[in-house]
Amino acid sequence: MTSSGNGRRLTGMSFIDHIKACNAADISHFRPFEVAGVPVGSVRTSFAMRLAAFPDVFSVRDDRVTLLEQFNTPAARTEAVARVVQRLGDAGVLPKPRGEDYAVVPRWGAPSLMRLDRRFVSAFGVRAFGVHMNGIVRQGADIKLWIGRRAADKSVEPNKLDNIVAGGQPAGLTLAENLIKESAEEADIPKALVQTARPVGAITYRMEGELGLKPDTLFVYDLELPADFVPRNTDGEIASFSLMSIDEVAERVRATRDFKFNVNLVIIDFLIRHGRLTPDTEPDYMKLVTGLRTIF
Repeated sequence: MTSSGNGRRLTGMSFIDHIKACNAADISHFRPFEVAGVPVGSVRTSFAMRLAAFPDVFSVRDDRVTLLEQFNTPAARTEAVARVVQRLGDAGVLPKPRGEDYAVVPRWGAPSLMRLDRRFVSAFGVRAFGVHMNGIVRQGADIKLWIGRRAADKSVEPNKLDNIVAGGQPAGLTLAENLIKESAEEADIPKALVQTARPVGAITYRMEGELGLKPDTLFVYDLELPADFVPRNTDGEIASFSLMSIDEVAERVRATRDFKFNVNLVIIDFLIRHGRLTPDTEPDYMKLVTGLRTIF
């Protein structure tokens, strides 16, 4: 039996399959990418060969790819790499830029070494960060979640189910500022209400994408919503919202691929934190707990 967005069950599916899918990266095909002597990413070998055509910007060796040290400020590094990706885009090697920059850092909280257009982050395998928020409605002892359906024209996972709010972390914003921005755009949630959201942890995974490696970190928030609140999308990225029982959400994650790939991990984390997945009832409990926070 198959399923892809229509609720039909996939034979043999389980929660752990989603964690495995988000960590199915073969890093033997990648070389470390260094900026200012610091490892910040991983470049697919085939893409490294493309970068070798720009020896005035990159040093490409068998064991690493390095941005030349002559670019010794974040602005200079940003400009140099932007010129290269522009030329590779003109040659059809890379897609068009997204027009939104991410900070290139070795770890969360470290100073930004440069900025890189969001579209090319996975090509260089640099860490990307994002915010995901669970929209919770309590009805007595029952918990329901507001679930969005992604628009049909989304470039990633169109028509899949999603959190009430989710978005990448652009350079120049704090997580709190970004959560407020994304909440207004995706669900029309007032700022004062968003500010009551609780940060409840982070999820990490590393998977391969079309352009390269995705070592991603999702900062997760829980927001308790009034019973009469109804989300409304304002930026066209979400087609509709549904208020689902936690049991329905759990079953659709467990047995289907209805949700966007990384949203499955956010919901598994929610189910663990809220006692819906327990060590006594879930055979893969320890694999789930440790798999949500891959160390890389």
